[in-house]
Amino acid sequence: MADPARTVLDGLGSIRSSLEDLYRDLHRHPELGLGEDRTAKKAADALRDAGYDVTEGIGGTGVLGVLVNGTGPVVMARADMDALPVRERTGLPYVSTATATDRNGDEQPVMHACGHDVHVTCLIGCAQLLADHRDAWHGTFVALFQPSEENGDGAEAMIGDGLTDKAPRPDVVLAQHVLPYPAGYVGTRPGSFLSAADSLRITVHGRGAHGSMPQSAVDPVVLAATIVVRLQTVVSRELAATTPAVLTVGSIHAGSGPNVIPDRAVIELNVRTYDDVTRTQVLDAIERIVEAECQASRSPEEPEIERISSFPPTVNDEEPTRRVGEAFTAYFGDDAHTVELQTASEDMSEIPQAFGVPFTYWAIGGIDPERYAEAEREGTVSQDIPVNHSATFAPVVQPTLDTGVSALVVASLAWLES
Repeated sequence: MADPARTVLDGLGSIRSSLEDLYRDLHRHPELGLGEDRTAKKAADALRDAGYDVTEGIGGTGVLGVLVNGTGPVVMARADMDALPVRERTGLPYVSTATATDRNGDEQPVMHACGHDVHVTCLIGCAQLLADHRDAWHGTFVALFQPSEENGDGAEAMIGDGLTDKAPRPDVVLAQHVLPYPAGYVGTRPGSFLSAADSLRITVHGRGAHGSMPQSAVDPVVLAATIVVRLQTVVSRELAATTPAVLTVGSIHAGSGPNVIPDRAVIELNVRTYDDVTRTQVLDAIERIVEAECQASRSPEEPEIERISSFPPTVNDEEPTRRVGEAFTAYFGDDAHTVELQTASEDMSEIPQAFGVPFTYWAIGGIDPERYAEAEREGTVSQDIPVNHSATFAPVVQPTLDTGVSALVVASLAWLES
C-alpha cells in the first residue's frame, strides 16, 4: 500500500509552496456558513484546473468534483469550508481582519478558528496529486467541499439539494479534522469519535414587579438560577461515572435594570452525548427539571423549550477505520496513533448516511511539536495549547499541511490503489 502512496506523494514537493500560499490566503479571507462564495470558487477552480468534473452551488455554496480514472472503487473525501464569528488574536502575518453579517443581521469579526482552511487546502492538494499521478491508482475520486458545518446545517443542505443524485455513490466516505495535537500526528479511532450535540433555548416565565416588592412578583431570575444549579446534577447524579456526557449552560439573559424584577428569563445550554440512549436520558432530564422548577416557583406560564441546533454523533465504521489505520501505520510509522474520544461535534456523518455507505473520520495535529512537547513536560497542555474555536488557534503551516495531504492520499489509496 505504501508504494502507490509514495508514488503519488512524490509530487507533493512540486505543489507545496502553492498549497502554503493557498492556506494563508484562505486564512486571511474566512467566510461564515453558507456565505463561502470566495472559498468555494477557489476550490472549484482548483478542481477544474486539475481535470475534475465540477458541480457548484450544491446546498448554497457546496462544491463537488469527480475524477473518473478507469473502473474500480469510488472514494469520496469531504472538507468543510466555513469559519467562525471570532476576532482573531494570533498575531500572524496573515491574520484575518475580515467581518461579515451573520444570520441575525449583526456585523461580526470572522476567523478560521477551527482549521477548516487546513481542511480545504489539504483536500485540494490531495485532489491535485491524484489527478497528476493517475498511473498509480484506478477508480473514481470524489472531492466534496461542504458549507456551514459550524451551524450544523451544511450537510443537510447539500443532501436536500440532491447531492446523492449529483455525485456517484461512494464505497466509502473519508474526512479529517485538525486538532490540538502535535503537527505530524495522525489519529484514528473505531466506533465513537465525536459526540452528538444538542443546543436548547429555554424560556421561563415570571411576573414582573418593582425590585423592592418581591412579594408581588414571581422572580424568573431566581427560577433560572435554580434551574442552572439543578442541571449540574444530571451528569453527576443521573448517569453512570463510565458514561461520558457534558451539559453546559452557556447563556442566561433576564432583566433590564437592577431595580426591576423581569417577567421572563432565557437560558441557552448545550448537551454532548455519544449514544441515543444517553442523549434521550439527558434531554428528558432537562425537560423534567425545568418543568418541576417552574411549578415550584409558581410560574404563571409553562416553560418553552426549543432545540436550536442538533448534530449527530460521529461513529466510525469498524472496517474502513481498520483499513485506514493500517495504511497510516505503514506510511506514518510512529506518528500514527489511536486518538482519544472527542467532545466536539460534526454533521459530516449525515453525508455517508444519505448514501447508505460506511465512513471513517480521523484527526491530524496542528500544533508546533516543540511547543506541544514543552507544554507536555510542564503538564500545562490544557492551559498553554490553544484549542479549536479559540481566538489564538492557528495550526502551524508545516508539517500540518504535508500531513493532511498525505493522510488523505494514503487513506484514499487504501481503496483506489492499482
